Amino acid sequence: MSLKSKFKSFFALEDEYEYNEEEYFEEEELEPVKPTRSAAKQNVVSLQSVQKSSKVILYEPRAYAEAQEIADHLKSRRAVVVNLQRIQHDQAKRIIDFLSGTVYAIGGDIQRIGTNIFLCTPENVDVSGNISDIVTDDELSEKRW
Repeated sequence: MSLKSKFKSFFALEDEYEYNEEEYFEEEELEPVKPTRSAAKQNVVSLQSVQKSSKVILYEPRAYAEAQEIADHLKSRRAVVVNLQRIQHDQAKRIIDFLSGTVYAIGGDIQRIGTNIFLCTPENVDVSGNISDIVTDDELSEKRW
């Protein structure tokens, strides 16, 4: 029993017009086209590319040992704003060196967005625009607010 007759018996289509498949295909000799594997893959979407929400982590490390936690956030595809104003200058430089290597390894970006404040982003985050350094050191020493 052919597949066509199984469908007809299931849907009770026996009374409808029947055509002979051999007569139909005699004129043109066409073969059915089967979808290729690449055509089927075009409709597949990676679950990693679909994200419900993105997070930006604000981090203010107090020691160099916390740099690894920041790098873990970057590896988890989260943007991190790092405030280095409350840490010693030599440790802040080491943290930036460590984060620069991490960002390079994951294909991300690191930008200075303020005095001792850096924005570290993974590859899935695009940052447009820039913040200029209009504020001078003299203005920082005064309280403007």
